[in-house]
Amino acid sequence: MSLLVVGVSYRTAPVELLERLSVPAKEIPGLLTTLLGTPYVREAMVLSTCNRVEVYAEVSAFHGALTDIGSLLAARVGGDLNTLAEHLYMHYDTDAVRHAFSVAAGLDSMVIGEAQILGQLREAYTVARDTDSCGRTLHELAQQALRVGKRVHTETDIDRAGQSVVSAALELGAERFGLAGADGMDFTGTSALVVGAGGMGALAVVTLRRAGVADLTVTNRSFERARRLAASHGATAVPFDQMDEVLATADVVVCATASPGHVLTAERVARAVTGDRRMLIVDLAVPRDVAPDVAELAGVTLVDLERLGAALRAATTDEDVRAAEAIVTEEVTAFQAWLRGTEVAPTVAALRARADDVVSTELRRLAQRRPELTDEQRAEVARTVHRVVQRLLHQPTVRVRQLASEPGGARYAAALRELFGLDTVTASASEALSVSAENVETVDVLHQPDRSESGSPPRTDEEAVS
Repeated sequence: MSLLVVGVSYRTAPVELLERLSVPAKEIPGLLTTLLGTPYVREAMVLSTCNRVEVYAEVSAFHGALTDIGSLLAARVGGDLNTLAEHLYMHYDTDAVRHAFSVAAGLDSMVIGEAQILGQLREAYTVARDTDSCGRTLHELAQQALRVGKRVHTETDIDRAGQSVVSAALELGAERFGLAGADGMDFTGTSALVVGAGGMGALAVVTLRRAGVADLTVTNRSFERARRLAASHGATAVPFDQMDEVLATADVVVCATASPGHVLTAERVARAVTGDRRMLIVDLAVPRDVAPDVAELAGVTLVDLERLGAALRAATTDEDVRAAEAIVTEEVTAFQAWLRGTEVAPTVAALRARADDVVSTELRRLAQRRPELTDEQRAEVARTVHRVVQRLLHQPTVRVRQLASEPGGARYAAALRELFGLDTVTASASEALSVSAENVETVDVLHQPDRSESGSPPRTDEEAVS
């Protein structure tokens, strides 16, 4: 079996395309079902955030699955695969594992080291699991990716600045709006409105309060949700249809809703920003909450994800990033070694089953030729023969597992199948994939884990997916 990642991110596509590709949470189960209905996708998980839309899949054929997944993504933007292709990236087998671990570690984030992606990845896994689209391959990948992400944040200072997309966007906004102090952003004495009470909105409320905002208001289409968030942070909640009243006096507005359309239009903002009034608007939503032409209004400073991305791309790597990358490399090697080891498990099981069949056949023949043997004697002969066979098989099977975990180890399982004439599911799957993957540089092929024969993968953090 093989792992394939196909996606689009802030690195490869403009915000306009990302917002069109964005998959609302309520639509993800349906997309997963559609993916499983294609000929080559056997497991699927969708990760859709403000910075990326990615499909993780366990596939039976590389080229066929790539076409199926790419076509589904292209259909979301009303185009064809050729049109979307220039913005797509794909990772296969080892590269797919490395990408998943790098994403979980925050190395592929717009804000390097941000930890929000761990929660987003955990949610993507939970939805896939609840939709029954996540089998053992993606289950193990998600578990290990979450554990690797936590390890990176524990063992390095990659997130020493404590930045998230929210704090980075607000810091950039403060700098451009003239609210940057000696120790960073300083919103002391300002009034702020947060539109949206989800995860981004909640983080915005916390960040603004810490930055000194005196008058903080929260609104959301669900007023009860806005009320709960406001009550937790000493803010005021207002109904969504009363937002214009707060806009008329707010110095800072942070938008982070899941609305499919613009919440703030140029006309709406223009009514609030009159005379010499100034307003900082931070748009954290995908699709965008704020119409692009709002940036053209006098007195308005707009920071959205596109502007934030442009400001952060010049960030340089440091010692902590290199340390995180080293952890990812180490974990990828360990995970791939374990995966290679699982390939031999069905072969070893088939060999032991073949031995059991041979022993059973010979014992039946013995019973026919020597009917005078008592039940006790027959039982003793059976125990003796089984012990002999198990001892003969023990060293070869232990050694082939060890050898199979090394690079190129698949040939040992293949030799075992050839020598004993074994017919296993793994052998058939590998042969079917060999043609599909012939043009792919990565040669490692992921196989579904078989815990009964190969033990557990590298350390699993059950808390990571609880």
